Formats: sequence, C-alpha cells, structure tokens
Amino acid sequence: MKKSIFLGLLVTALFAGSAKAQKKLNYNQTFGNEPSLTKPMNAVFGWSDATHYIEMDTKERKQYAVSILTGERSPYTPPPAADVVTFLRDNEVFIQYGKAEPIRLTNTKDEKQNPTLSPDNKFIAFTKNGDLYAIDVENKKEIRYTTDGTDVIYNGYASWVYFEEILGRATRYKAFWWSPDSKQLAFMRFDDTKVPMFPINGSTGQHGYVEKTRYPKAGDPNPEVKVGFVPAAGGNVVWADFNEKDDQYFGTPYWSFDSKSMMVLWMNRGQDNLKFYAVDPLTGAKKETYDEKQKAWIDLDFGGRIEYLKDNKHYILKSDRTGWAHFYLYTLDGKLLNPITSGDWQVSNLVMADEKNKVLYFTARKEASTRTDFYRVDFSGKNLKRLTFGDFTHSVLISPDGKHFITTYSNVTTPTKRALYTTAGKLVKELGDSKADNFTDYVFGKTEMIRIPSDDGLFQLPAVITYPTDFDQTKQYPVVFSIYGGPNAGNVTDSWKGTSNQWWANEGVIQITVDHRASGHFGKQGVDWMHRNLGKWEIIDYSTVARWLKAQPWVAKNKLLITGHSYGGYMSALALMKAGDLFDYGYSGAPVTSWELYDTHYTERFMDTPQENPEGYKAASVLTWVDGYKGLLRLMHGDMDDNVHVQNTIQLVDKLTNSNKHFELMIYPGSRHGFGPAKAAHDRAERIRFYYKNLLDKPVPAGVIR
Repeated sequence: MKKSIFLGLLVTALFAGSAKAQKKLNYNQTFGNEPSLTKPMNAVFGWSDATHYIEMDTKERKQYAVSILTGERSPYTPPPAADVVTFLRDNEVFIQYGKAEPIRLTNTKDEKQNPTLSPDNKFIAFTKNGDLYAIDVENKKEIRYTTDGTDVIYNGYASWVYFEEILGRATRYKAFWWSPDSKQLAFMRFDDTKVPMFPINGSTGQHGYVEKTRYPKAGDPNPEVKVGFVPAAGGNVVWADFNEKDDQYFGTPYWSFDSKSMMVLWMNRGQDNLKFYAVDPLTGAKKETYDEKQKAWIDLDFGGRIEYLKDNKHYILKSDRTGWAHFYLYTLDGKLLNPITSGDWQVSNLVMADEKNKVLYFTARKEASTRTDFYRVDFSGKNLKRLTFGDFTHSVLISPDGKHFITTYSNVTTPTKRALYTTAGKLVKELGDSKADNFTDYVFGKTEMIRIPSDDGLFQLPAVITYPTDFDQTKQYPVVFSIYGGPNAGNVTDSWKGTSNQWWANEGVIQITVDHRASGHFGKQGVDWMHRNLGKWEIIDYSTVARWLKAQPWVAKNKLLITGHSYGGYMSALALMKAGDLFDYGYSGAPVTSWELYDTHYTERFMDTPQENPEGYKAASVLTWVDGYKGLLRLMHGDMDDNVHVQNTIQLVDKLTNSNKHFELMIYPGSRHGFGPAKAAHDRAERIRFYYKNLLDKPVPAGVIR
C-alpha cells in the first residue's frame, strides 16, 4: 500500500463519527485560560523524602508533601538552599545566616558580579572590573587575586562567546570554581584583545548610544584563555600547562573529590577532537586521561557529559562517538571499563546512579525517536529494562532512595496523565488525569503523528499534524509549517499539544511540524549530514514534505506558509529563496542570513571557518539565493539583538531591495533575541493579521486581536 493512500485512509478513519459533537472551542478556551478539553493538574516537581513527593496546588498556590503510602497531604515549606547565603544588594556583597539580618561585607561602589561562598563558608569570591576577588567573611578583608583586568581582559568573568556557547547563560558570566576543600579557587582568564568589537546601537534619547561587545564571528580570532589556580587566602596564580596562544576551547572544568586535581576539558578550534586533562592545581602540570575524535564535530558540553560516582573511583561518560548517544563507565584515571548502553538509539538524561546496587536509571528515546521512556541497566551493561509503558512521552521524577518514580505522560491524542510506579516497573497508583469530564462534548482539530519518507528513502521524517476542526477531504486548506531546524534540535514529540493550536484549526488551517534527517531523531550519524553544509539537507527534507503536502487533495496549492525564529527564521527565509516553487509564504523571526555573521563556536562546529569552507558558506547563505525568491516573506527582528545581530536582516533587506523584490519588514526597537511583553503582543497581532489576509483571504474577526 502506498504511503499517501495509507494516510488518506487513516485520516478518513480519524474523523469518522466526529459529527456527533456540537461545540467548538471558543477564543478563551484556545488563546486564554478558560478550561476546555483538559483540567489543571497540580504540578509535581520533586520529593521531600523517599515516601513523600512535592506538589503545588494550582488553586491554592501552596506546596504540599504527599504521602505515597496514604495519599495524605501536609503543608510543605522548602528548606533554605543553605544555612548561609550571599547576595548583592546595591552593588555590595552581603552574607546572611539563617533568618538573621544580612551583614554587609563590602563598601565600594564598583560593580560586582557572582558572589559565591566557598564550601566552608569562610570566603566569598566575586569579580569586579575584570579581576577576581574574595572577601574573608570573618574579618571582612578584601583579597585581590588578579591585577591585570581591563576592558578586554577578564579574570573569572566569561568572554561573550564562552557565556553564550560554552559555559552557558545560566552562569551569568561566572568563570570561577571553588575547590571542595575551600583551599583554592580555579578560574579562567580571557583576553579579548584580538576579538573584534561589534557595536549594537540603541535608539532611545536624542543621541542614542552604543553597546560594545567583543563578539567573534566565524573565522575571527577567539579570546585567548588561560586556566588558573590561586590559594583562597591569596598568593601567586598557578597557570595550567596550556599555551593560551593556541586556537582552542576549554569546557566547564570539574574539581576532583579530594581537591588534588581538576579535570579540564580541551577542544581544538576545529571541534573534532576532545581531550580531558587532570591538572595539578599546585604545579599546573597536566595529564591526558581521555581523547575522542570524530569525523564531523563533537559537542563540547554534551548535555551532562560527566557524572562522578560517590565511590570516588569512577565516572560515567555520555558520548555519541558511535553515532548514537550512550553511557560509558570509566575509572578516574581515564580507563574505559565498559559501555553501559549501546545500540541504534539515543540516551537522553542520567536520572540516578544507584551505586549500592550498581544500577543506572536514565531516560532515552529507544522505542521511538519521538517518545521518551525511563529505563534501568546494570553498570555492567546487562539487564536493560524499560520501566515506563505504552506509546507515550514520559517525564519522570525518581525518589531519593531509588525505589519509586512518578511519571507524567501523554501522547498527541491522550491528555497528560500521572502515575506512581516502583522502579521494578509495578504500578502503585494513578495520581492524576488532565482529561476534562466534558472532553467528548467538543469537536476539535485532531492531531496525529505521521512519518514522511525522505526523497532518497533513507529516513522516515517525523511530523506532528493538526487538521482543521471540521475536516473535509473534498475541501482544500492552507498550511502553516512551523519549524526550528537546527542541528540536533528537533521539536517533534509524541506528546499532548494543548489547545493553543485550536483557533487556527477552527478557522480551517492545517498545522504541521516536521523534523529533518539531522534533527537528532536519527542519532549523531544523522546529525553529521549537516557537516560543512548548513541549509542543504534541511531544505531538501522540508521540500520533500512540502511536495507531499501539496500532493494531498485537501491542501491548497498556493497557501503553504513556513515559519520559525532564530535558526527557524533562517530556514523560513532560505525556503522562500531556494524552494519558492513550494513555499508560498514565510514568516521569519531573527534569522541568521549568512553564517559568517554568526559566532565562531556555534558556526564553525558545523561549518569550519569561512577560510576553510568558502563554498559551503556561500551555499548556506540566504543572500546567495535572493534571485530565486518567490512568494511573500515577512521579516521581524529586534534592533538590539545581541545574539543574532539585526545586521543579518539588514543585509538581506539590502539584497532584496537592490533586486527590487517585494517583502515585509517589522523592526522591534530595543528588543533582543526574544521580545518583551509589549513587542511580543504586537508580533502576535501581526501574525494573526498576516494569516487572515494571506492564508484565509478574509478580515480578522472582531475581538481576536486584544
């Protein structure tokens, strides 16, 4: 049976009998907070102890500890994060013991960042003016560890590309780490002298202003980085035995349990060689303990790469070096004992390592790439067992003793449910069901999971499609094709989608989300297809889907809109240039339009440098394909976007205007990569207007834009 015939029969069956329902979801049930198909479930977000989980009552907005034995609820107050905390107030460092009055420890006006207590609570480290400092809590004496900070040299404070791409935004630029014994402080020193400065222009006031950021674009010099160690009480800095002049990256380091060494993650500029070094903080000497090479690239901080075991003898490594992400058991000195998992499927997250019983609990996409399940396996790699059930996407919380877990689960046709299980896989009790009592009173646009074969037949591309409410195969409907599209960044999941898609379903719009071959569904071996050619396979696979859609009798032939933000904005703009015969409209937010305009670490991971891969950069650029532009593209961008600079959109606008091409443009003043509430509301209103005008050929109904 051909795929298209099979899907047609499936769609026919899907909507059989739906005519009995009378009510459609109204505006407030789709865009607002009025209950409809589902009812609120209390949020569950952890365990207070081995027999009580913590839930937030959605009506009372109070937290309760719930007994797994009796179901009895008792008020729960989260314990303080610590008996001693430190914080900034009016740019000064304070310390607070329990509920006592905070004590101010500094008395300067310099801007300070990231005050961090040592494990023994005797010192508070922080940065200011490019240098690393601490306060001795007992005598309030300030200790200055470094003295060379400037506007381009930062000690313990991350350079932009490290903050954005390596250490992560959650660090708030912090780049220092206390040793477990509190005797030493490790930090990174960044020298941005050779990194080009990129101006971001603010337009407020009479004269405007300029934000200056050292932002290395693809092929530019990166910051020179050193890893240093300094005694807590002050003294000479010991530098790790790396040459800061080398073209290299350092990942987040890990102190050893005994503070005698630090594991430093090193990677070459080409990002295809990852090494671990054990560094002696007293001498700076380093010893290589791990060496991984891949033909395409390696993700430096690969979603919780290392988990140290409490036996202080082993760690568990997550790696996708075989083409699929799996766990491996290593000794601290870097000896591989055995793979813990293996096969043509992906592990997701390590949930718990039960060292007493030598069992690893983890989540993975094994049964289907669109679903997440919960598993256990012996450290030896034996006795792998699935603990969750059914064709659902599961989100789990394991009890502190590892004997129970709570799963919150759903799929595209089943609203979210919750249940308590033992880690032997036995159901203890059902804990909740969000399905409303009047669920069957409504007719709504059905959502289903489908797979569409790639043109070369190598992949079954996963997709989630929502049909119009009163779907009639003899009619034709416009399509909104929503994507992101970045490498290993798929967003097709077999999970309940709520009701936010139902307004457009009521208006007769088909909505589809599709992931391409390099989205992560097919492992790292699938992602590697994007090496040195961003934009190629994404558009090939999205075009395959577009042709499949337009071959369906129920799809309008000139009403296919593609939309996304950031990488999705890039895809949306590129689709109208390279595949304008298929995509009729594009709604593109904050797009990268040419990869030499984006940062080194992200871009070169996939593309290498522009000097090494000039033809790849040319082929990947939206600007290259402007002559093929068809349809109508709406561009939107924040003029102070510090991630994907508005320069990207301006250069595309320049190309389009010079080619006398018609397009639409919306600039959001003062906005970054994400929009604030007012600008987001305007963007939503503009999107509604665009859809009604171009896809539905009718005015916006009264009251829809609020």
